[in-house]
Amino acid sequence: MLHTMRWFGPHDPVSLFDIRQAGCAGVVTALHQIPVGAEWPVTDIRARQQLIEADNATHSPLHWEVVESLPVHEDIKKGRPSREQYIENYKESLRNLAACGIRTVCYNFMPVLDWSRTDLSYEMPDGSRALRFVWQDFAVFDLFILKRPGAANDYEPAVAEAARQQFAAMSPEAIASLTNTVLLGLPGSEEAFELAGFQSLLDEYAAIDAQALRENLHYFIQEVAPVAQELGIGLCIHPDDPPFPLLGLPRVMSTEADIAQLMAACDVPANGLTFCTGSLGVRPDNDPAAIARRFGPRIHFIHLRTTKREDNPRNFHEADHLAGDVDMYAVVRELVLEELRRAEHGGRAIPMRPDHGHQMLDDLKKKTYPGYSAIGRLRGLAELRGLEYGIRRSLEAEDAPPSVRAEAQQYS
Repeated sequence: MLHTMRWFGPHDPVSLFDIRQAGCAGVVTALHQIPVGAEWPVTDIRARQQLIEADNATHSPLHWEVVESLPVHEDIKKGRPSREQYIENYKESLRNLAACGIRTVCYNFMPVLDWSRTDLSYEMPDGSRALRFVWQDFAVFDLFILKRPGAANDYEPAVAEAARQQFAAMSPEAIASLTNTVLLGLPGSEEAFELAGFQSLLDEYAAIDAQALRENLHYFIQEVAPVAQELGIGLCIHPDDPPFPLLGLPRVMSTEADIAQLMAACDVPANGLTFCTGSLGVRPDNDPAAIARRFGPRIHFIHLRTTKREDNPRNFHEADHLAGDVDMYAVVRELVLEELRRAEHGGRAIPMRPDHGHQMLDDLKKKTYPGYSAIGRLRGLAELRGLEYGIRRSLEAEDAPPSVRAEAQQYS
């Protein structure tokens, strides 16, 4: 796999040299300064490339390998008439990225919020800190802070009562902390949603159920995937995070069946998947290794992390990369086999990044983007790199086809 890390631009406390020293050859980034829905100009794309490549002549080369993300405007998700112009802007952005040599573009189709957590500094047994989602904490926000109409229908009576008691005992500081955590904006953005206007954003989805949202997703991909195919771009959707409905909003990219429907909606290779083991692994009915096996040719980008479901299975936290509920060995083995199959036909390595590392060691004293401190991701990448190496070596000794063994040999 092509080892990469996410970088949020020149203000990211994790530097490009940190990414180099982690052993990465690729950078995953986006033009966060451009408003969602606007076209990404070639000049801005090239400026970011030049920034990433500035020290390549004297140091280990880095290149902008993956766009994460090229955001989808809310009007596209809602199916409004204005979506036509935003889709055209999206196509132009793809053309401009292709003109600059960038061939992998990640996006998601989650309404209003991106990924959601209730705790950004959950203390692990070793003293490091992780991201966590607690269903009762989310009920506190939904029922008693936001006070969303109809929210009571989404929670079991026992959960709602426990949330009421929890809210009554919370300090103003704790209420503010939970509110700010839930209302975080897009990754890489310094802006979060404001509580005062947040309900109005949810109200705009009142008439949009899962079927309507799915139809809007399929319309979008039927418009843009053929363009991506012509350009040689792998367009890859990120699964819902977490993979179940929140705040009355529908989710349509949470299960293997969801993925299959999207792949069939526009059956071209460019219409692909950002294979995120953490997001998919939250649901016990998802088998990430089986999903990797089934959709291997359509995986354009890989996020490797694992989550651990707690006593209440809707509660989970980010586990160590080789722990948790995801069978990382089985997953990586499937991905290595897919890469070897591609190599037989001249294909390239799949970009992979370690996702959501723990905040640990010296990074505990720093302010970094939640889940994106340097040392935790460095640890995760080291573990994953070792796992990949071991799998490739083991394939040499197995009764694999000669072409597969020969391809594996180059990694030993």
